Amino acid sequence: HTPTQPPTFEDVSTAAFRIRERTARTHCHRSEALSAATGVELYLKHEHKQRTGSFKERGACYALLTLSAEERGAGITAASAGNHALALAAHAGALGLEAHVVMPTTAPLTKIARCRSLGADVVLHGETIADAAEYAREHFVSRGCKYVNGFDDPAIIAGAGTVGLELLEQVKDLDYIVVPAGGGGLLAGILLAAKTLAPAVKVVGVEPERCASLSAALAAGEPTLLEVPGPTLADGLAVPCVGPTSFEVIRPLVDDVVTVSEQDIAVAVLRLMETERIVQEGAGAAGLAAVLAGRIPGLAGKRVGVPLCGANIDSTVLGRVIDRALVYDSRLVRFSAVVSDRPGGIAELTAVIAKAGASVKDIYHERSWLQYDPVHAVECVLSVELTGPEHKVKLREAMQAAIDSKRVHSWGNIKL
Repeated sequence: HTPTQPPTFEDVSTAAFRIRERTARTHCHRSEALSAATGVELYLKHEHKQRTGSFKERGACYALLTLSAEERGAGITAASAGNHALALAAHAGALGLEAHVVMPTTAPLTKIARCRSLGADVVLHGETIADAAEYAREHFVSRGCKYVNGFDDPAIIAGAGTVGLELLEQVKDLDYIVVPAGGGGLLAGILLAAKTLAPAVKVVGVEPERCASLSAALAAGEPTLLEVPGPTLADGLAVPCVGPTSFEVIRPLVDDVVTVSEQDIAVAVLRLMETERIVQEGAGAAGLAAVLAGRIPGLAGKRVGVPLCGANIDSTVLGRVIDRALVYDSRLVRFSAVVSDRPGGIAELTAVIAKAGASVKDIYHERSWLQYDPVHAVECVLSVELTGPEHKVKLREAMQAAIDSKRVHSWGNIKL
């Protein structure tokens, strides 16, 4: 769709005043551990501490407060798989408005249930947000409901920009603000705040490699629909076409846009849990991922502000993300070894692993498909917990020494 009139700094300022009693002014702190690890003065803003777990409340609240009496009476509708739906449901309920939220059938069950518990009418339709949006327009906009776009409505952008206002107040002499970018609403809003109040502050957008719609739009000079290769850990940023209104704000103001890999995102989620005791969804940790992975040149020694945007991640997904990050960190490794199938053969293997200071997490025996002579041998496939890359080298050397001395027959099909 074509862009509407983009918001201005005055809209961000007005939003800050109007939502001040209805949303949280979130905490911002310097992370000692992550500052030391990255070599930058790193400040984290806790947007996940909003009532429904993400910064989306700011825009949703302001968008609903700007509705006319007639629009309020007719109710609102939106398509969302997560945070925007939760934010709208919460603030529509608080303002006494009817909210019809259309979620794709792939939306997490916990978010569907939570939306309903907040009082919204939740309809499940289609496999994508585009399908859900089409349904919302056909069934609810057609009967008078106002459609609230989750990242491109001017009021949504203005509300999101209040994150930038607070960050500039909370951290003096900021050099950089690093912002996750999906549809572009948060980045556009923060740019309006930062470039008006502190033009010297550099603002960098971060998007997943698997859905770099803003980079594509900047290269083409206009919003471009991407063919998304598949799901990303940063599902909240998986918007195949950046919002046209957001893009009008972003293009002349943004200093840089970088991408992060799935590995970068997983490691950032793990680092936050281990160093700050903070849980983030992949999209919420994308800004930090870019800093940790060194994707932004020139940050050394600078004061850098990063919003932690959302914590609404399913427990099962979080478990998988942690395991992936441990693998990337060389703290969880998998390999196989062939040992004697006589009594004591596996004990010999586990003794080698134990002496190297590693811990066996999982072990599986393969006999039938083992291409090894004699027949009295077994291949053991192991998952082992380590402390990191150096420990992995130590275990590999210990295993090789055991093979050379015939305590273990050989490596299996999976080398360490």
